[in-house]
Amino acid sequence: VLGLLVWTLIAGTEYFLYPAFGWVMFVAVFYWVLTVFFLIIYMTMTYTRIPQVPWTTVGLCFNGSAFILYLIAAIVDASSVTKELDSHNYNSWAASSFFAFVVTSCYAGNTYFSFVSWRSRTLQ
Repeated sequence: VLGLLVWTLIAGTEYFLYPAFGWVMFVAVFYWVLTVFFLIIYMTMTYTRIPQVPWTTVGLCFNGSAFILYLIAAIVDASSVTKELDSHNYNSWAASSFFAFVVTSCYAGNTYFSFVSWRSRTLQ
């Protein structure tokens, strides 16, 4: 839900005029789609029918890459927010920057728990 907020707040502005916001949009939409995809896989228990895939490693790689790229996107988003005559863009960009950092912290926590799960799986 928070990732959806990031890209809808940016999509409601003239983000296409600023390449930095294009990068933030790419990261936000890409990881939102992948997160929904993995959510469906886990909710339908599809992962139990494909035991050949090392799901703990996949989860660790996904969450780790999401954390790193979202951190970069959040920093780019925050540094690209400028005060303009149109306060709608400014407010949306500032809010998207805040939520990008919130999503980054969520992916960081998820990366930690994925690492713990992966580590306990490899020790067995």
